[in-house]
Amino acid sequence: MAHLIGAQGVHLDFGTGTVLDDITIGLEDGNRIGIVGANGAGKSSLMAILAGRLEPHGGFVTTSRGTTVSVLDQSDHVDGSLTVVEAIVGDADTHEWASDPRVRDIMSGLVPDLPADAIVGNLSGGQQRRVALAHVLVGEHDVVFLDEPTNHLDVDGVAWLAEHLNRRWARGRGALAVVTHDRWFLDAVTTDTWEVHDATLDQYEGGYAAYVLQRVERDRIAAATESKRQNLMRKELAWLQRGAPARTSKPKFRIDAANTLIADVPPVRDKVQLARMAASRLGKDVVELIRCSVSYPTVDGGTREVLSEVDWNIGPGERTGILGTNGAGKSTLLKLITGDLEPTSGRVKTGKTVRVATLSQQLAELDDVAEERVSALVKRYRYIELSDGSDMTPTQLLERLGFTSAQLKTQVGRLSGGQRRRLQLLMVLLTEPNVLVLDEPTNDLDTDVLAAMEDLLDSWPGTLLVVSHDRYLLERVTDQQYAVVDGGLRHLPGGIDEYVNLTRERRAGAGGVGTFGSGAADAGASSVSGAERRALEKELSAVERRIKRLDRDAAAVHKKMADHDQSDFEALGEMNKQLKDFADETSQLEERWLELSETLS
Repeated sequence: MAHLIGAQGVHLDFGTGTVLDDITIGLEDGNRIGIVGANGAGKSSLMAILAGRLEPHGGFVTTSRGTTVSVLDQSDHVDGSLTVVEAIVGDADTHEWASDPRVRDIMSGLVPDLPADAIVGNLSGGQQRRVALAHVLVGEHDVVFLDEPTNHLDVDGVAWLAEHLNRRWARGRGALAVVTHDRWFLDAVTTDTWEVHDATLDQYEGGYAAYVLQRVERDRIAAATESKRQNLMRKELAWLQRGAPARTSKPKFRIDAANTLIADVPPVRDKVQLARMAASRLGKDVVELIRCSVSYPTVDGGTREVLSEVDWNIGPGERTGILGTNGAGKSTLLKLITGDLEPTSGRVKTGKTVRVATLSQQLAELDDVAEERVSALVKRYRYIELSDGSDMTPTQLLERLGFTSAQLKTQVGRLSGGQRRRLQLLMVLLTEPNVLVLDEPTNDLDTDVLAAMEDLLDSWPGTLLVVSHDRYLLERVTDQQYAVVDGGLRHLPGGIDEYVNLTRERRAGAGGVGTFGSGAADAGASSVSGAERRALEKELSAVERRIKRLDRDAAAVHKKMADHDQSDFEALGEMNKQLKDFADETSQLEERWLELSETLS
């Protein structure tokens, strides 16, 4: 394999402690690297150094001659004055990018809902991030660096991105390095894992599942110093091995070794015990939606129905993941369950003993206690009871969620985003709810902290509802999934794979979404007969040939004008008229080309 980028003895220190120390690493053709580690460990800094965006304080980085690099980092933003299409493909003519199926696929995969002429500055932060990612992917580069690329993508978008990256280069060609906390995505696209910790870097063969196995082996050999971490990772490995066979089917995941390591590890959740304890705390009745509909007024004086006659009986101890596109009605559904919204019609029946708590996407509830120290804050609460009958104090829970003794003495306002997120979860649990709603709970959390959070939720005895774009989390902590579709609630016996397939089938059948959606083409293609298709393909080829001919003729006229006597105004005027005629015809042909492509694609 060809060597592309190499780092030798890299050292990085921002004055608050060594971030990277004597790191020697390289990227070669065919590498697909996932970079993991705790928040603040130096993952993004390492990527920035390899990409040439950050100068190390020691050591050096070399890039092979001719190697092209593209980068998406967390601070990348798009010029707000550009249109969406300009931000993605630059000043390329429409027929140039629209005739490239790879570019069309990227646009329909990442920005199907955005008009081509929308001004970037008027878009939301998430939409701008997707435009920036599309811009990175439309170029053809030897090395692509992506820092948290799945942020602001839904489950279907993450699946599309994984498929795109897997087919982007020929086998053994190109290199990818990605920093992400999305563990499903890591398993889907990476073949090697780099773990950044304590200013060093450890390399592992395989994606996230294989990394967990090898780390458990490493911890077992290293013995006592990381016993808590080891036990948690063994539990994670047990779930990966027993509950996700698609992951463990990879040859590099050494199944026999994994089975030996988890032989004495019980299932991640005792579902019978959880259900029994949840029923004792909740009774048989939790929340039942009976023919619930919700409508909102629109600006034109009408109404828009978001949910339509939804029936759902939520039982004690159920663990349910809720999926749906943005605007489908997931938040409205949650508000019905929590009692924050009354249905327009139908009714919500809530058990007498139900106590609902919500972990929201915002951290505003911590603002009022920003000046308090963490230890003083949690002392207000008593212990919580777990499904095995044991009790845990707030301090023990904080340690379980990765807080150190030094962080316990820190003011809440000085905590990092990930630490505040963990504290927020703990405070919600300490209020002793028996129904817990988690709305995008993975924000700002690294893979180790996510594993710790999931471990705690495994033994929490209550009914759990999770809305998240994190596929791994949904599969890990919930036992069933539902999708909000067309105002209704649809059970997904086939899990998230069923949802992804359903979303794509609906998009194709509905004729696509937005300017860049490919569904309209798919729908059109299904109604084109064989003879008609051959005729359209023949016309498309003729249009492409004519556009190329016009481009050549226009170039020849431009050259002729440059060489011609500039005082011969009559001749120059005639040539100008020729160029205008060429441009008018080209414009008409480009429109016809787009029509034909949409029908045939």
